[in-house]
Amino acid sequence: MSALKFRLPPNDGPVLSVVDMHTGGEPLRIVLSGAPVPSGNTLLEKRRWVRENMDWVRRVLMLEPRGHQDMYGALLVPSEEADAQLGVLFMHNAGYSTMCGHAVIALGRFAVDYGLVEPQGPETPINIHCPCGLVRAYVSYSGGRSGKVRFQSVPAFTLCTDVTVDVPGYGKVVVDISYGGAFYAFVSAERFGLDVCTSRTRDLVDAAAAVSDAVKAQVTISHPDSEDLAFLYGTIITDGKDAYSEEPTANICVFADSQETVCGDYKAVIVEVSGQAHYTGAATFTLESDDPLKDGFLLK
Repeated sequence: MSALKFRLPPNDGPVLSVVDMHTGGEPLRIVLSGAPVPSGNTLLEKRRWVRENMDWVRRVLMLEPRGHQDMYGALLVPSEEADAQLGVLFMHNAGYSTMCGHAVIALGRFAVDYGLVEPQGPETPINIHCPCGLVRAYVSYSGGRSGKVRFQSVPAFTLCTDVTVDVPGYGKVVVDISYGGAFYAFVSAERFGLDVCTSRTRDLVDAAAAVSDAVKAQVTISHPDSEDLAFLYGTIITDGKDAYSEEPTANICVFADSQETVCGDYKAVIVEVSGQAHYTGAATFTLESDDPLKDGFLLK
């Protein structure tokens, strides 16, 4: 059978080229071309400009019919940091995040493979400027092939502990709020009569979403570096085990719809994370002006 030949008809809308990757199953869609260059002198200014003037890119690539509820994206932008080889803005189904570990791991490989940095073995260092700050990644490189990636994130610190919030449907709930590139509320699954490993995912997600809504409404969050970082990104439901023990722990993170350091006045630590990302494909997406669903829609 001869190969089918197909040619896209003349198109009167934007054309966006992307490469898709995943890190442990978490997807990342990296924009290669077709998106305007954001305005702004700093990465955070660019993030605000994209949110206010260029949100169509996020909707087109993250939502149906080209994306899905769990799609995650990376828009490469110029960085004002002299030490950065790569500047990036993160996007998802509900907006724009300030940090993403699985995306950084994928971007490390991408930067080496797409010639953004000169590869060297056994590890290629790359500084990635994220909205939360400069993240230092190290990409394993051997035999002409990139591999695992480890990275050192921005200073992580505890904003407050034992904060009581009134959560509709659940009553008074005590949470801790910490920052590691984004702010999260932490609460044990036992508080809701749930188990991280055996309870229905829907029940865990509902509880976490309710906590997030309550914290956003009742707790004032601030960041010592920028008010653009001062918002709750999500809630992490934990298994209640001692985080300092050597026993493995489990948690579920719900967001969107050992080095001593300091961050402002907060004692902080630098966290190192490692993992492996893989490529899943590349695509070119088009928008036709007469398509009633060209801007995307979301199925929950």
